[in-house]
Amino acid sequence: MNRARAGRSLKPTTWPNDAKCAVALSFDSDHDTFELRDGGKSISALSQGHFGPRQGIPRILRLLAEKAIPATFFVPAITALHYPDEQRALIAEGHEIGLHGWIHERNTLLDETTERDLQYRAADTLEQITGIRPVGIRTPSWDFSENTLKITAEMGLLYDSSLMADVDCYELLLDGAPSGVIELPVEWIRDDAAYLVMDRWGGLRPQIAPHDILKIFMREFDEAYDEGGLFQLTMHPDIIGHRSRLWILRELIGHIQTRQDVWFATHADVVRYAKSSCP
Repeated sequence: MNRARAGRSLKPTTWPNDAKCAVALSFDSDHDTFELRDGGKSISALSQGHFGPRQGIPRILRLLAEKAIPATFFVPAITALHYPDEQRALIAEGHEIGLHGWIHERNTLLDETTERDLQYRAADTLEQITGIRPVGIRTPSWDFSENTLKITAEMGLLYDSSLMADVDCYELLLDGAPSGVIELPVEWIRDDAAYLVMDRWGGLRPQIAPHDILKIFMREFDEAYDEGGLFQLTMHPDIIGHRSRLWILRELIGHIQTRQDVWFATHADVVRYAKSSCP
């Protein structure tokens, strides 16, 4: 219970420029790694991963540029090695790149030495490719071993974005003591994959139409706005990047931008502000 637990809330009373609500959009650039992490060789599955860099990322970047919105992209190191120019383009356009494992591995299946090695190597790889060392991490599949927070704190990372104890930023406690790592929480409710992924070999099929998913996301934002808090959203280029699905994001941004007092920011900027506002 206490290995990695939620500590005090870091919800600011106000946001920059007197904004009432902060909006943090994120994209997990899993690409090929979802198949590769288990040694998979399915050309069909790999082709789905290829959709992200070929179609998803360009469509997303055009929309973000059109709306002048910064976002955070969590990138496995193998993705960065396969598509280095993509990562450099993200940085050039003012977006943040965060850690997302080495090959989208399940860290709950790893011993501490292996997990530490992969996490450090992933940070080194992203820094070598982009010129900027990541300050935040989202663990692959949001898995969290008993060693993850310890390793993240050792690395001096500013934040994690893998846990779900709150809707606003909070301090992470390691064995009951402040770890120095801030959590920017996620939730499956605010994740496109929870609604739109199909399992070819199982019975799982998307059952919710895009306009119904949009309504869920809009309601999550509306409540965050009314509470003066944070609206965070997790998406995937190979999922949200399809034409009928990018419509969800476009409509959602349009809805959010009907409010004048909203601050769009990267995950790192949200965490920095929350931390400085709640010393």
